Amino acid sequence: MMLMRGGVRILSGSGRSSSPLIYSLLSSSSSTSTSEVVAAGAATDVAGEDLLLEDSPPSAAAATKPAIPSLLQPRVVVYDGVCHLCHTGVKWVIKADTHRKIKFCCLQSKAAEPYMRFCGVDREDVLRRFLFIEGPGLYHQGSTAALRVMSYLPLPYSTLSALLVVPTPLRDAVYDYVAKRRYDWFGKEKDCLVLQETELLERFIDREEMVDRNQSDL
Repeated sequence: MMLMRGGVRILSGSGRSSSPLIYSLLSSSSSTSTSEVVAAGAATDVAGEDLLLEDSPPSAAAATKPAIPSLLQPRVVVYDGVCHLCHTGVKWVIKADTHRKIKFCCLQSKAAEPYMRFCGVDREDVLRRFLFIEGPGLYHQGSTAALRVMSYLPLPYSTLSALLVVPTPLRDAVYDYVAKRRYDWFGKEKDCLVLQETELLERFIDREEMVDRNQSDL
């Protein structure tokens, strides 16, 4: 099933930030199917930059599969949702990000898959270094991802992005040292920690998936 440029419809807002991201995806592979880019919808307060991808008429082979709307958004953090250290960092960013610029997605959710494919990374890559999809054709991992996230926060937090002048190998060496020991030092859970703090889900693009998972566990 081919995705056509004509099938992109702006839901709300100008779409200036996310539109290039969607068009980059469409132009990168003319055979990408809707199922390959499906992601859960974001909360209504950040939906102004979302774009809906609509399929062209389905082929006979795909006629039995329902068409699924797909959303890919900019400024999305994909992180290890079962890691206590990672989750604490996410909570800190949510509190500091008063302008609500950053969105989040648990690595363990299905909604993370199209973002990883778009960036050419897999689950093991993101377990080692979290992923930040900043915009069209622009993503980061590890220490650079952390500092790029900082750049979107209000003062004084955004000043931390000045640490980008430190050579990447040096920054990533420190990042990797902590990342490899994070479970031993801070612990982990069997499922995404945000399920225990559902009030945070309004900032998660996989909110619906997390809510459904939480209800099924009750």
